[in-house]
Amino acid sequence: MNIQGFASRHSFRRFLLTFVLLIVFPLAARNSIARPQGTGPAPRKVIIDTDPGTDDAMAILLALNSPELDVQAITVVPGNVTAERGLDNALRLVSLAGRCDIPVAHGAEHPLNQKLVTAEFWHGRNGLANIELPPSKCTADPRFGPDLIIETIHKHPHEITLVPVGPETNIALAVSKDPSIVPLVRDVVVMGGSISGGNVNASAEANIFGDPEAAQIVFNAGWPITMVGLDVGNKTLVTRAHIAQLERTHGPENDFVVGVLKFLIDLSEKYGAPGVQMYDPLAVGTAIDPAIVTTEAMRVDVETRGQFTRGETVANRTNTVERNVPHDGRLWIEAVDPVTPNAKVAVDVNAERFISMFLGRIAGK
Repeated sequence: MNIQGFASRHSFRRFLLTFVLLIVFPLAARNSIARPQGTGPAPRKVIIDTDPGTDDAMAILLALNSPELDVQAITVVPGNVTAERGLDNALRLVSLAGRCDIPVAHGAEHPLNQKLVTAEFWHGRNGLANIELPPSKCTADPRFGPDLIIETIHKHPHEITLVPVGPETNIALAVSKDPSIVPLVRDVVVMGGSISGGNVNASAEANIFGDPEAAQIVFNAGWPITMVGLDVGNKTLVTRAHIAQLERTHGPENDFVVGVLKFLIDLSEKYGAPGVQMYDPLAVGTAIDPAIVTTEAMRVDVETRGQFTRGETVANRTNTVERNVPHDGRLWIEAVDPVTPNAKVAVDVNAERFISMFLGRIAGK
C-alpha cells in the first residue's frame, strides 16, 4: 500500500493503527496459538513401588512414556514374584525404555507378618509373561527402597506422589521409620483393594492380601490417598481388537507389551474375562489424569484377622456408625456418629479414555 496519498499526519497515524489492528495483531495471535510461549504444569513427581509382574511392567512403561509424570524412583517389593526377580525385572524394564537415569532400588524381602505368596501362575515363570528381555544396562541403586522413598520425599517436600502397585510393605516400612514424611507427601495412589469382593478369594484383592498389615498402616497414615481397586480395574478391558491395533506398530517397548497382552488375554479368556484387566496401569493413569476415575470419600480399614476376610478392604460407604449403649439389659442406639473418611475410593472409570491413553503412549515405542 502506498502511504504517500495520505494528506496529513493524523491520517498517517490512523493508517498505522488500522494496519496493526487488522494485520499485525492477528498474525501475532495466530503465532501465539501455534507456539505457546508459557509452559504448562510441571510434571508430577512420582515414586513407583512395584512387584513386576506383567501389569506392573505395563504400568512402569506407561509412566515412563507420559510427559505428565516425572518418575523419581522405582522401588521393588516382593509380591507377584520374589524380591530378587522383581529387581531384575525392574532393571530390565528401565533399560528397555532407555531410562538408566532413574534409581531402581531393592526393598523388603518378605511381608511384615506372613509368608510370601507369589503369583507366577498369572505372570509367567519370570513374572514377565515368559518373555526374556535383554539383560539390563542399568545397575541397581544401593539404597534400601524405604530409605530411598524417605530421602526423595524430604528432597521434594509436598511434591511426591507415591504410586504403590504391589503389596505396600515398602511404603509401610518408610512410614514406620520416619512418620515425618506423611505431611510432606503430595498424595498416594494405591492399586489395591475392592469394595465389591476379591480376586484372591471372595473378599480380598491380591495386593492387599499380599501384606494386610502393611496396607492397614498405609491407609491410616493420614495422607491423601486414592484407592484404585478391582471395582474400576475390572472395567478396563483390553481386548484382542486393541491388541491387534497395537500390533500394527513396532518398537522394543511396543512389541514387549503386545507379547504381555497376548499372554494375559489367553489366561483372561480361559477364566471367563473377555479382556485383560489393566489394574496397575490404571493406577498410573489416575496419577496422570485423576479425572479418569470417579471417586467417593470413604473410611477404609484392612481386615487383618478374619479367617475368610483377611486382606479385605472394609469401606464405610456412609461414613457413619451407630452408637450403641447398654440400657435395661439391652443395647439402645443412642445416636449415629460421623466417621472421618481416610480415602477416596474409585467407583467408576472412563475405561475407553484410559485405554486410548495407554495404547497411544505405548504405540511405536
